[in-house]
Amino acid sequence: MSVSIRLKRFGAKKRPYYRIVVTNSTAPRDGKTIEEVGYYHPVEKNDQVSFKADRIKDWLDKGAQLSPTVKSLLNKNQFFLG
Repeated sequence: MSVSIRLKRFGAKKRPYYRIVVTNSTAPRDGKTIEEVGYYHPVEKNDQVSFKADRIKDWLDKGAQLSPTVKSLLNKNQFFLG
């Protein structure tokens, strides 16, 4: 089973918000998750992105793969992916 860190969509039409989740890479976008490690609110002005850096680092050490969107969000918020 390969694990990925990606976004899970919530919210109403034209008002999305997302949770950053750890899930099986073959699971559906809004399906069952292993762990929630943050959130992203693209519509709101303040406090758009929040994540648990220690948990993300732990999952990356275990071999989880980042989706391109989550990788971009983490880079914009000075999360070191080295």
